[in-house]
Amino acid sequence: MVRKNLFLTAACGLFITFSCNSSNNSNTTSSQDSLTSVDSTESIEVTPLPHAKEFPGATLTISSLASEKLGNDSAKVTIKYSVQNFNLTDQTDHDHHMANSADGQHIHFILDNKPYVALYKPEHIFNVSINSEHYLLSFLSRSFHESIKTSDASKLVKFKVNADGKVEEQGVPSEPSLFYSRPKGEYKGDDTKTVLLDFFLVNTDLAPDANKVKATINGVEFMLDRWVPYQITNLPKGDAIIKLSLVDKDGNALTGDNVTVERTSSILE
Repeated sequence: MVRKNLFLTAACGLFITFSCNSSNNSNTTSSQDSLTSVDSTESIEVTPLPHAKEFPGATLTISSLASEKLGNDSAKVTIKYSVQNFNLTDQTDHDHHMANSADGQHIHFILDNKPYVALYKPEHIFNVSINSEHYLLSFLSRSFHESIKTSDASKLVKFKVNADGKVEEQGVPSEPSLFYSRPKGEYKGDDTKTVLLDFFLVNTDLAPDANKVKATINGVEFMLDRWVPYQITNLPKGDAIIKLSLVDKDGNALTGDNVTVERTSSILE
């Protein structure tokens, strides 16, 4: 593994090239920093991006979460949302050159930190086992899959499905949590040139002197100290193996149910 203990606001090191002209604000929208190794002109590069179009007042709430037992071992769960100041299926105005959903803006439905389901209507039906506990994160997403990173535009719930197949909502999670969003699936053609790296945080933020996200991409580590969207360039063809982990200010791994996740995407011709 190539290990790069990098901070976006650090000075340029021996093995790293930086373009440094941003603030330390984790919500900055003007950063042009980039991280890359210099041992190859085709090294993977990670660059923070300004947020795309903002949606003041965009709100996502859960209207209902109900279930019914299916057979002896599973339950059908139905979730319904209410969305304000945000139009599902609209195309988001943006100048980012990356994969975009032809079906427009949507909700990212993430159950137990597994790959999300894109919802273009404010409801969803899914099956789970009885006597099981789950984390469910939902958030509003721009058409090219960048999350709206506000508490009003997101909702995290923890729930249990009991022996009767009924939903029992648990207490609101309070521990720092990290949920993986993008990259996801297969990338082809022009979509392989610039790939969105996006994740969602709950009960924490990122800063140079606080928690950070360690992103390991095909064995190369990048330390991210701002919660913004990032773009990955120079991904080689084949599998892109990406692991995201929440760490403290010293780089030590945090503990909890949702602090690390690994996902594989395919970079095709």
